Amino acid sequence: MKRIGILSDTHGTFDDVLREFFDDVDEIWHAGDIGTPELADRIAAFKPLRAVHGNSDDGLMHRIYPAFASFRCEGVEVLMTHIGGYPRRYDPRALEKIRAVRPKLFVAGHSHILRVVYDPVYDLLHVNPGAAGCFGIHKLRTAVRFTVDGDVMRDMEVGEWPRR
Repeated sequence: MKRIGILSDTHGTFDDVLREFFDDVDEIWHAGDIGTPELADRIAAFKPLRAVHGNSDDGLMHRIYPAFASFRCEGVEVLMTHIGGYPRRYDPRALEKIRAVRPKLFVAGHSHILRVVYDPVYDLLHVNPGAAGCFGIHKLRTAVRFTVDGDVMRDMEVGEWPRR
């Protein structure tokens, strides 16, 4: 059993609010637009980090982190990217990976809009954690945490904080 924290679009922000929300997780997954390698290192020093680069991350971040990450967490196949789209409107590159990997959990960021939806066509849970940072159009900062127990995802919680 693992507790997982998911965030995206930090754009250089990882503060005490996020540390407190992720205090009880075993891993943090970042769906892109991290900001800097130094910020990624700070997150990784706090909790083990899995990450992909985003469209606002610079060339160095693109060399450090992949565009797509596919991995297994407990009994759940996971696919993560930054620009993924949504069920019935997936980005073509994401759709190609979804068809190849057949994940049970698809994580994407980019929109700055929190959204959790089941996709019956590909039998997967789509999670966009919204934006955890302070840059962008969003008024609320958001992140997600949940438990993976074998092949079951449960106890999903959303954190929401006003943008400063």
